[in-house]
Amino acid sequence: MSTFDQREESFEKRFVHEEELQFRAEARRNKLLGLWAAEKLGKTGAEAQAYAESLVAAEVAADANERVVAQVKKDFEAAGVNQSEHQIRRTMDEMLAKAKAEIKAGE
Repeated sequence: MSTFDQREESFEKRFVHEEELQFRAEARRNKLLGLWAAEKLGKTGAEAQAYAESLVAAEVAADANERVVAQVKKDFEAAGVNQSEHQIRRTMDEMLAKAKAEIKAGE
């Protein structure tokens, strides 16, 4: 195998690894966001976990971020929780940073 082939293979492996980490981080972010939203909605225990898992399941969709925001916003409106879309998106960004840190820390 030539040096060029080895470099190409190395870049491909790194790309796959980074994509996998991003997917895991986004799934974890959705769970954290779901737990945050569940608390705002007055859900606890198994009900809160189930709500969070439902947002994790949305991750497989092509427009996952928009679906998650729309679902949380809809649920908040139905429950009379006063949170703007901007606040939901800001919390999503915060949760993504937290999720990435947790993954890097091996949690």
